[in-house]
Amino acid sequence: MSAALHVAADGPRDAARSPWVLLHGWGLNLRVFDTLARALVERGERVIRVDLPGHGQSAFDDAATTFDAQCDALLALLPPRALVAGWSLGGQFALALAQRAPERVAALALIASTPRFVARADWPAGMKPVFLETFASRLATNWRAVLDEFLALQVRGSRDADDVLRALQAALEAHGAPDPRALAAGVGFLRDNDLREVVPGIACPTLLVSGQHDRITPPAASAWLAATLPDARHVELPRAGHAPFLSHPRETLDALQEFAA
Repeated sequence: MSAALHVAADGPRDAARSPWVLLHGWGLNLRVFDTLARALVERGERVIRVDLPGHGQSAFDDAATTFDAQCDALLALLPPRALVAGWSLGGQFALALAQRAPERVAALALIASTPRFVARADWPAGMKPVFLETFASRLATNWRAVLDEFLALQVRGSRDADDVLRALQAALEAHGAPDPRALAAGVGFLRDNDLREVVPGIACPTLLVSGQHDRITPPAASAWLAATLPDARHVELPRAGHAPFLSHPRETLDALQEFAA
């Protein structure tokens, strides 16, 4: 049996309202959502944040290194009729949960996410393959330097880039660095996952939030999702990078609440 994932739950319990479930991206942890979660709770929402396996305070499980196994771990804690918001790699987990258990996902919000991170001939809206290959090859010798470079890449072109970078770094300092084995598994997900085939079958309402200057998941990826999902809308935030909920907290919050309403 896989180890239980660490969660933080805040806000009122209300059986009539769907709770938000927030899934973070590669290398980070649930503390990256501190500002967003606090704002949602102040508006009366129930918010459940999750540390992905090997991130934050969730232990890494050698028996659950695959994407499917980690989806199983997330399904085990998913409340009924959840509003699942996934950022970056967390968005791929959100898509997979909606595909596997549509009766438990009331709606999706995909923030700076994509069905495929790596570009290829039929998918120009991604990073060059050599980028992630280089990251993967360097993880074993200096994973912290790789993680720091990835954080810096996330804020390029963003409004208030220095503040956003400090917020990302603060989440790591406050809640613990990721397990290097989880980083290696996650880079494999970033490199190999391709969820484009499942997207047309996801029927729940979906909000796409992208950053105009995102270097990791270009807004073209969100535009493709919005055009391919049966029920979706896309909000592109100007002067935002890969963490729009940090650079544009008010705009992101308003988009989420308007969507949920």
